[in-house]
Amino acid sequence: MKDIVRLTIIILFVSTICYGQDYYTYSQPKELEDGWKTSHMKSQSIDSTLIYKLFNQIKNANHKLHSFVLVKNNQLVLEEYFDDYKVNRTHDLRSTSKSIRSILLGIAIDKGFIDNINDPITKYLKSPVPKKHLDKRKLEITIKHLLTMSSGLDCNDWDKKSKGQEDKVYKKKDWLQYTLDLPMVNNPGEVSHYCSMGVILMTEIISQTSGMSINEFADEHLFKHLGIDNVKWGHTSDGEVIASGKRLYMTSRDMAKIGQLILNKGKWNGKQIVSEEWIEESTTPKTKITGIDYCYLWWNIPFTTNEKTIISKTATGNGGQYIMIIPEMKLVAVFTGGAYNSQEDKLAFAIMKNIILPSIEN
Repeated sequence: MKDIVRLTIIILFVSTICYGQDYYTYSQPKELEDGWKTSHMKSQSIDSTLIYKLFNQIKNANHKLHSFVLVKNNQLVLEEYFDDYKVNRTHDLRSTSKSIRSILLGIAIDKGFIDNINDPITKYLKSPVPKKHLDKRKLEITIKHLLTMSSGLDCNDWDKKSKGQEDKVYKKKDWLQYTLDLPMVNNPGEVSHYCSMGVILMTEIISQTSGMSINEFADEHLFKHLGIDNVKWGHTSDGEVIASGKRLYMTSRDMAKIGQLILNKGKWNGKQIVSEEWIEESTTPKTKITGIDYCYLWWNIPFTTNEKTIISKTATGNGGQYIMIIPEMKLVAVFTGGAYNSQEDKLAFAIMKNIILPSIEN
């Protein structure tokens, strides 16, 4: 993480060239009757000095940020868009949608569709069933193992040799069957490898137990309560795939609502949408992936500022899609971007560490 932050600092501060040209002008975000109240940065005790420097430098620089939204004390205080991106344009969330699916699982548990995450997936996933590489350990895979990326299946998105690497699976006709037919390489719960197909299995369980497609379930039990109606589900591949394999598209303001829901322990505008117990459980570290604390499809990422370590509960997606929640600062930050498969997608972490966090008084 230190190397990544160092790299993005260089990208941010060395490659920029626009001082003295087109100065940044801050405007309080507009209230759009979308559920957000807005306020000026100064009213939330935010020092704008570094923020002005940031946007002065990146305004005409070569970067791949698409949007940046900041919420403090339940108030939208900063909202900037770049290139052709605008307030009402939805963005491909990539793996950030995994964290939203974690919320949906919590709702499914709250409503009694699913009894316990320690139940084996075979209790709920009636079809398909494994046909190849039959192994009694597959009967031991629980929903929790899918949440913590520790199913034991040969599924590792970050290893091109893995049979369950996501790009390989996307080319298959039946993702569920192919995933269930993968060989076991570890005992369930033994080691965690980043596995998107495990999340697809989990999502299919929500659909089968509720009798609803995942987009119907999300609309009915989550999005309508947050006032989110500008949302799309698209395929991850060019082929026709199951509903549980769809990719989520959402606006930056609505991504911030997801962050605020986590910050408010499952509540939106005073209404409990998902249980406080699930929010606490699902955002508490359970394992490590590449040395970073991993929860139930959420990351806990540390920032060190002013010799103090602050934990961000974070949803991440390839290209620079982030929802960062910092409870002790009552802060939510959202980034979207187009730095796909590039280290430049970590620019958001440098902005948070060196610009945003030092600018905020608790």
